[in-house]
Amino acid sequence: MAKILLVEDNEMNRDMLSRRLLKRGHEVEMAVDGKQGVDMASQVSPDIILLDMSLPVMDGWEAAGILKADDATKSIPIIALTAHAMAGDKEKTMEAGCDDYDTKPVDLKRLLGKIEALLG
Repeated sequence: MAKILLVEDNEMNRDMLSRRLLKRGHEVEMAVDGKQGVDMASQVSPDIILLDMSLPVMDGWEAAGILKADDATKSIPIIALTAHAMAGDKEKTMEAGCDDYDTKPVDLKRLLGKIEALLG
């Protein structure tokens, strides 16, 4: 099972997703804004990061760029989580440094498949 860093500012989304991941045996660390997520990534060394893109303090776009520019965190896969499902949004998240993209509301089965694919 994976150690997952969930960076999500919405308490309801954070609670729902973390409980469902824990129930499947994953270890879940949580951050509530982009800056805290960046700081925690180097502290807890997660296997994968689930990163909301619309965050306070530092948004997911900036956080992903910082994480991918840092030697300590650049190899950690990042899945962008966003309610924005417009044309071009997936490409924009990939350009920011994310390894995959998933839309909200989260379809857990689809998200678990993406986590497994990135972790091998």
